[in-house]
Amino acid sequence: MTHTPKVAVVILNWNGLKYLKQFLPSVLASTWPNLDIVMGDNASSDESVAFMRENYPSVRIIQNDKNYGFTGGYNRVLAQVEADYYILLNSDVEVTPNWIEPVIELMESDSLIAAAAPKIRSYAQKEYFEHAGAAGGFIDKHGYPFCRGRIFYELEKDNGQYEESGEVFWASGASLFIKKAIWDESGGFDEGFFAHMEEIDLCWRLKNMGYKVMYCAQSTIYHVGGGTLNAENPFKTYLNFRNNLLLIKKNLPFWRAFYVISLRFIMDLLALLRFLMEGKRKDAWAVSRAHQSFVVSLFKKAKGERVKPKGIAEPNTKGIFRASIVWAFFVKKKTRFTDLDPSEL
Repeated sequence: MTHTPKVAVVILNWNGLKYLKQFLPSVLASTWPNLDIVMGDNASSDESVAFMRENYPSVRIIQNDKNYGFTGGYNRVLAQVEADYYILLNSDVEVTPNWIEPVIELMESDSLIAAAAPKIRSYAQKEYFEHAGAAGGFIDKHGYPFCRGRIFYELEKDNGQYEESGEVFWASGASLFIKKAIWDESGGFDEGFFAHMEEIDLCWRLKNMGYKVMYCAQSTIYHVGGGTLNAENPFKTYLNFRNNLLLIKKNLPFWRAFYVISLRFIMDLLALLRFLMEGKRKDAWAVSRAHQSFVVSLFKKAKGERVKPKGIAEPNTKGIFRASIVWAFFVKKKTRFTDLDPSEL
């Protein structure tokens, strides 16, 4: 690199005092020379802001007037941050020494690289990949997201099998590196998502604009996961099912989206029945509410909805698994990314 880009690490906080105490020191130890650290606060009711002002006066604080969720919160905060690169970092993440340098070096190597993420391992089991990103995100032909190192609930141990950086389909919002100019060009997050899968929607939009999304194997972070909404929360179930349908509606051509959504409604119904059989009535109702909300969205453009800008290059389809990950995982028992047919990737 002939110059040192300005990088802003932006942590969006909502009642995350315990994580700020635990993990912020690792972020402050970052060695990138041209670095700003910003905490955006979504109207926390704990002592987060007071703690930061007292203990970390060098960290800039931007306060939102209410909780706008992950999407609206970041949109409002980043509108007030100037940098060449943004790093959207969850508060429940421990970073490692030199975690920024290899990602920025990779992104500087190609003007078409819009976003990237490091390797994401579990904070609780540090030898294993973490659910939200692992070694880079992919998506199948029916809109189901998965990762190298994590397919559905199956997490792989990191044995060095994904040590090669390369292009993927989506980068995790737990630690999302993105060029500020391209963030602005894309319009940022779609606020209709509120939280969950919003980064997949953003990356899909970037891919539809002709850009690349990368995984950088030379950088590692450790993610707790579920710090705001744990996996057992029915609201998370609702967001995951609804937002997955929104992803498909927004980013596929109309008739392809119509076909895939029709199929997904059937598959979601099977998931609903499974929840009922397991006694998870709240989760079953969450799936039903997700479908109701999605149908309503078909008839109106949501406030803050981001769509593909016109006049852009051909879509970049790298990272799409051209088969069914559901069939591969549950029927053919292919539980690891390396089990999948390379010709379908």
